[in-house]
Amino acid sequence: MGLWDKIKGEFIDIVEWLDDTQDTLVYRFERYGNEIKYDAKLTVREGQSAVFVNEGQLADVFPPGMYSLTTKNLPILSTLKGWKHGFESPFKAEVYFVSTRQFTDRKWGTKNPVMLRDPEFGPVRIRAFGTYAMRVKDPATFLREVVGTSGHFTTDDITDQLRNLVVTRFTDQVAESKLAVLDMASNYNELGDFVLDKIQPEFEEYGLELTKLLVENISLPPAVEEALDKRTSMGVIGNLGAYTQFQAAQAMEKAATQPGGGGLAGAGLGAGMGFGLAQQMTQAMAQAQQAPPAAGPSAPPPLPQQTTYHVAVGGQQAGPYDMQTLQQQVQQGTLTRDSLVWTQGMAQWTKAGEVEALQGIFPAVPPPLPPSE
Repeated sequence: MGLWDKIKGEFIDIVEWLDDTQDTLVYRFERYGNEIKYDAKLTVREGQSAVFVNEGQLADVFPPGMYSLTTKNLPILSTLKGWKHGFESPFKAEVYFVSTRQFTDRKWGTKNPVMLRDPEFGPVRIRAFGTYAMRVKDPATFLREVVGTSGHFTTDDITDQLRNLVVTRFTDQVAESKLAVLDMASNYNELGDFVLDKIQPEFEEYGLELTKLLVENISLPPAVEEALDKRTSMGVIGNLGAYTQFQAAQAMEKAATQPGGGGLAGAGLGAGMGFGLAQQMTQAMAQAQQAPPAAGPSAPPPLPQQTTYHVAVGGQQAGPYDMQTLQQQVQQGTLTRDSLVWTQGMAQWTKAGEVEALQGIFPAVPPPLPPSE
């Protein structure tokens, strides 16, 4: 081994980045004069990518693995440097390590209330917040479009821009969906997935990927929530009159147990309240019994039943017949005033002409003529 080979072996570099932070997206490998030795070892760990930059131009990108920096492993940089026949001397290049792992629990939320037209409540204002997860998908694009020449780039440097994108797209989707505020809680997953699909192309323009978007809460202003709570309480109480009577009974019981509230005056007051409460409850029960059913249309009264008659025909009982049938028999001559008839309530068979209820079905009989002089 010659002297030069020995010296060259002692100066082989190891280019690597051990990330001990939780928010670093890009780290520039610092070397004096940016000189990297020939055949240096490049170590790229899982969740990282290494990007070589030569005089401001993006060159080679290395995924996770271990590499010897030679002409074979640096094709783009070799072209930029003009290394047609290889190289054995140190070279200058900037090395950027990009974290490609997922960054989770990124917060987003509306700074100001969003005005919407709710189908049930009318115009309302809502607030929303949640979390999202993202990672660097294209290290070269991310360096070119976002990082630039920054030697240490963290998630805080881009959080505001990403949050504004999420909030804008989420607000637009909620307004277009026209969902009732009370139904939004059952559509958190659908809203999150839809916004994620809509906003993904905009993240890719930065070399990023939005991997998850969660909607944690959508809330109304405090005054509206208070009114909604009161409305819910009324629904739980149900019959407001019965609830008032229950409250009065509790107040009477509490007053009777108070010290100094006894004696004749207390007893008289308690008795008066008791009688008054009993009277109210009695009236309420009577009204409930007399009131028509709350649900369904009211039923009409039953139709009046017509009286029917049995008729004796040829010594045989026939019928019963209603009034219309009897009148037809009179017109046909089968029923006369002398025909015997019977109906419920009559003691015996009677001539039809003697039954007052049947007088109207027989033609009127003229009175006898006056005697001639």
